[in-house]
Amino acid sequence: MTANPMLARARTGVLLLGITPPRRNATPERVAEIASATLARLESLDLDGLVLYDIDDESDRNRDERPFPYLPTVDPAVFHTEYLGRWQRPVVIYRCVGKYAEDEIAAWLRAADPGTMSGVFVGASSRDKPVRTSLARAHTLRGEIRPDLPVGGVAITERYTSGGDEHLRMLAKQERGCTFFISQVVYDVGATKSLVSDYFYACRPRGVEPQPVVFTLSVCGSLKTLAFLRWLGVAVPRWLENALVHSSDPLTESLSQCRANARELADFCRGIGIPFGFNVESVSIRREEIDASVTLAADIGRMLR
Repeated sequence: MTANPMLARARTGVLLLGITPPRRNATPERVAEIASATLARLESLDLDGLVLYDIDDESDRNRDERPFPYLPTVDPAVFHTEYLGRWQRPVVIYRCVGKYAEDEIAAWLRAADPGTMSGVFVGASSRDKPVRTSLARAHTLRGEIRPDLPVGGVAITERYTSGGDEHLRMLAKQERGCTFFISQVVYDVGATKSLVSDYFYACRPRGVEPQPVVFTLSVCGSLKTLAFLRWLGVAVPRWLENALVHSSDPLTESLSQCRANARELADFCRGIGIPFGFNVESVSIRREEIDASVTLAADIGRMLR
């Protein structure tokens, strides 16, 4: 079991909330307002940590029109340090390493506090995308500069479905020092269980312990949000897509399904004995979807505790 304090409860389920920092063109005053409102929402939740996403332009991966425009956001490390000072629990900082120079990543690593912070390194969204720092080089820098900083990797069910080797990618990341995994948004629970099962049983012959897998859940309150999930590559089963499209209240329908998915994934992980958790993603700017994410996090918290 990893010594990461954020994941101390991963045997019985760790709970995180994932948010996107404000837009980079927002005034400092507006960023401060958003931070204050965010902290107020978090007060009622029994969270083990906060996830701060790093957003990159992924148009190279999908040439279709993006349902929501790409807008650069405040650096998640800056947002945490300068605006979320009242947050005293652990934080996970995502790093889309390809858009940073090596010296920028090195500077962040030197400043990171391993006692309260973890990182997740994300590679390029396509093989053809130019990068300033490769994913492998970022892991090497972390090993050289801050080997005590817990770092996680991304797990993608859809990549497992199409290629069948995502569990092997997870093992390779584990060999590079990853001590936990956070999934892309999960709607296809069956395929996700197969991925986790293959990863769990692939650890045995290698003599390594499976690391915690944190499943990302996200409510979908509109057809445009559904289109965005598809644009990101998230597989939404046809029956569920039909339910959301034809529902008079897709947000309530989605919230109910996310609860059911959380219960099924928790039961499965407990059954095979792999540490796990949930990351409830709250990245919408619509108040209804933000509130539903908080409700979902509270519901999952009660289920876990």
